[in-house]
Amino acid sequence: MISSLPKWVNNLFENSLRPNVKVLFVSDISSQIKKVSFQGDISKMNFQVGYANVIRVSETEYRNYTVAHHDIAEGILEIIFYIHGNGVGCRYINTLREGDEIYISLPRGRNEYDPKVKQQFIFGDETSLGIACSFLPVLKQNGHQFQFYFELGEENKEAPGILGLENFTVFSKNGLFRNEKWIKDLPILKASDWQEANFILTGNVKSVQVFRKVLKETATGKILSKGYWLEGKKGL
Repeated sequence: MISSLPKWVNNLFENSLRPNVKVLFVSDISSQIKKVSFQGDISKMNFQVGYANVIRVSETEYRNYTVAHHDIAEGILEIIFYIHGNGVGCRYINTLREGDEIYISLPRGRNEYDPKVKQQFIFGDETSLGIACSFLPVLKQNGHQFQFYFELGEENKEAPGILGLENFTVFSKNGLFRNEKWIKDLPILKASDWQEANFILTGNVKSVQVFRKVLKETATGKILSKGYWLEGKKGL
């Protein structure tokens, strides 16, 4: 995904990049996490679990975000934003107020959901709360066994419960998921009936890489991984 384009390219496609949704409501889940509801014509959007939408955050910059909830009939979609650091995306999202109009692209990407697998495991951090929320109703409706593991900062530990997530475990964001030996001792990896689960790993690139390495050595299920951000790296 290209995170930035020259201004002249943006100007060339200005008509297609004009605002197409309006901010309906902004809710502070924590000091760093916001849930923003947008309303507009989303009838042509094909929402699939794991897909991402692009938001234009400046004249030349774009960022990927996962829709947490959508209602095509009402024209409403919700996105959960992690406001951390001073990047252009965080600065832009932090300024959004009710009534603001912005551009959000059609969803695209890779469908992360496999309905044939009974056990589903989703790992991530604050940037993964949106995909977790999009997974939840599908997993419940189709009778899956599921577990969410989150590594979160202290100020965000209540966020999964506030967002209505279920079957989740919260871990401190203190480098535990960079420790292969510690990961191997997690209960989920000790349970024989979870060895063939569908493992979806998202969030911090380094945590995803280490967790994926351990799973490839200890589990037989399918592993889907997508790092959302990396320290010092702009526009993943």
